[in-house]
Amino acid sequence: MKIKITGKELKITEAINDYVEKKLDRIDKYFEDAQADVTLKTEKNEQIAEIYVTANGEKYRAVTEDKDMYASIDKDIDILEGQIRKAKTKKEKMMKEASIKTMEVKNDNIAQLQDEIVKISYYEIKPMLPEDAVLKLKEQPSHNFLTFINVETGKVNVIHRLKDGKNYGLVEPEA
Repeated sequence: MKIKITGKELKITEAINDYVEKKLDRIDKYFEDAQADVTLKTEKNEQIAEIYVTANGEKYRAVTEDKDMYASIDKDIDILEGQIRKAKTKKEKMMKEASIKTMEVKNDNIAQLQDEIVKISYYEIKPMLPEDAVLKLKEQPSHNFLTFINVETGKVNVIHRLKDGKNYGLVEPEA
């Protein structure tokens, strides 16, 4: 991790420098290549620590103030670690949802494969009246429809059982 430490109204001692580097190791474990800009300053009785971390195109920022500079640095590190964990969890969740969407697409492909024609039946289409087609369909309780040539129109029609099980529907081409 590249670390840049700046002091405003404050001289950066070797002890503070080492402490910041040691604490930023907690952040460094989340990234391969990260950069941290640390600004430490004193305003009146408050010690302010401001830390910017840039890694993988993401930016994280924490600013805290305390009577003690070390406590302020600790708070910043805790805040940054929380932000990074939250972003990482959010990213993992998005990746998981994306994989679920991919799975759904794969399942759709399976459904398409299941919708293939697997059985072909051949039968004779006989000319008859729609009323005769209903009687013929009643004779075959396992069938839901019957295709026939309508004697009145000369066109292919389909008679089918409706969901109520009592009535029938007629499919007739327009042209």
